[in-house]
Amino acid sequence: MARMGARRHLKALVAPEFWPILRKEYKWTVKPRPGPHPMERSLPLLLIVRDILGYAKTGREARKLIAEGSFKVDGVVRKDYKFPVGFMDVIEVTKAGEFYRLLPYPVKFFKLQPISREEAAIKPLRIEGKTTVKGGHVQLHLFDGRNIMIRVGDPRNPVEDVYDTWGTLILSIPGSEVKGYIGFGVGKVAVVIGGKAVGRVGRIKSVAWGWRREATVVTLEDPRGNLFQTSLNYVFIIGEDKPVIRLPEGAWP
Repeated sequence: MARMGARRHLKALVAPEFWPILRKEYKWTVKPRPGPHPMERSLPLLLIVRDILGYAKTGREARKLIAEGSFKVDGVVRKDYKFPVGFMDVIEVTKAGEFYRLLPYPVKFFKLQPISREEAAIKPLRIEGKTTVKGGHVQLHLFDGRNIMIRVGDPRNPVEDVYDTWGTLILSIPGSEVKGYIGFGVGKVAVVIGGKAVGRVGRIKSVAWGWRREATVVTLEDPRGNLFQTSLNYVFIIGEDKPVIRLPEGAWP
């Protein structure tokens, strides 16, 4: 039984620090299933339903609601209570007509931000990389694990490929139609998704490129004029002149 529990569950003491669980009261917690986000930057759907939104008092109640199809993630009904929900994902409470986006937040690491139905139809996704596939077409690899194919008319002159790594695609959800693109660069608005500056929002002032991306340092300026730095790995572009998504109060004027 102990071995089975270890496979199916996760010891509370080794769960990510930002998970809203009672570590001293319970030995085990929900182990997220492999999915679009790694465990270190996601939450199992059950914890969101029970511990954050408060739609259930127990895990059993939360599992029942999820199994009934009461919640959507990125416009798709998710009935797996272990489904990992990560940054920029949109959670819909179907019966209540409520919409939330999971955002990075200072110190606490994450926040469920209430958003409108209209905003819930889009999702910004950082481009993690790109490859050329058969026929000269370009495949973009995105932050939440999905891939988008950009078809080109002439592989020798791929004018359709205007997308660069570290830029952000604005996709429709659940259809994944490209609605916009924001390139990476000085002057763009970004949110920090990890490290000591997690959740801070600022405009990029400079980029000191290192020999690898982990060594590249980005300097940003917050709305109050304070400069701060973080690794390129943690920079997520969310706007040209202003954010394209709603942020927690005080994060941006």
